[in-house]
Amino acid sequence: MHAALLESRPLFGIGTVARLTGLKPDTLRIWERRYGLGASHKSATGRRQYTQSDLEHLQLVSALVGSGVRIGEIASAERKTLQTLLREHGGPESPACKSKPVVVFVGPGLCDWLDNHQGCLTNVDAKLMRLPLGEVDLDALAELGNVGMLVAECNSLGNTQMQQVDALTSTLGAGRVLVTYQYGSERWLKEFEQRKIATTVFPPDPAFVAFELSRSVTEKATGLGNSNLGELTSSRPRQFSEEQLSAARTLKSALDCECPRHITDLVRALASFEEYSAGCSVENWQDAAVHSCIYAYTGQARWLMERALQAVLDQHRGDGLAAEDAEQLDNAA
Repeated sequence: MHAALLESRPLFGIGTVARLTGLKPDTLRIWERRYGLGASHKSATGRRQYTQSDLEHLQLVSALVGSGVRIGEIASAERKTLQTLLREHGGPESPACKSKPVVVFVGPGLCDWLDNHQGCLTNVDAKLMRLPLGEVDLDALAELGNVGMLVAECNSLGNTQMQQVDALTSTLGAGRVLVTYQYGSERWLKEFEQRKIATTVFPPDPAFVAFELSRSVTEKATGLGNSNLGELTSSRPRQFSEEQLSAARTLKSALDCECPRHITDLVRALASFEEYSAGCSVENWQDAAVHSCIYAYTGQARWLMERALQAVLDQHRGDGLAAEDAEQLDNAA
């Protein structure tokens, strides 16, 4: 048995971390030099590579500094302390500062495959073990606590592999399990299915893996086989209330055009379909992948049309609205 060497994925460059934290790259370099708040991983060429944990920690620090806290006062603080301070200074932490679910990947071939498909890991904090399933030291994984999901590689499916998966699932407290395999009989596929263990041939379809990872996050809330697509896909918030849309639709345009009315009708239609598609239930990953795209694209289209409506309203304000129109808009807002 070998001790587990966990590798974190995805890895972020300093430019990406600067964008996601709102900090300048020079600031990140200074903080690393003065306070040790740097990347915990470096490439073979010496480039800084930040893990998901590094990013989340820096997001908390950045949010606190933005609220007026001195960097020197919190540079050595642990995550829980930073979260408490952030709530005290600015209310609940933003979604960007919340931890992503941990997913453990086990198997050399699986981890090598994942190196070329890191797009699957957008919404998770992945931990990779490049060891065969039977060589993992379970005691070395106890510190991870409960994880959101386990993805394990098996060359074949049988009783030994099932026992190994069961032991690792119990140690990790994994809420969901996916096993990739190269050889498996119909009998053992049914055995794994009865244990609520998802299976797929190796190499897996990237879209299937991405869907399973997303589904693992929402499964407890939505129930197996009845996931709400609105919870699987992040949506953009509405920019206009119904009152504001009603007011915008009836504007007496200074340009004598019908843009406000037509755009508000489009926004309402897209919002209605977005709500409908969010409630679609899915029974397999292929349907879910298609419907998730529909939901995401509809939300993006609605958001873009709201931007168009805002541009029209700004133009009207610049040209001068009728007094009653301006008052109606202000009241709706």
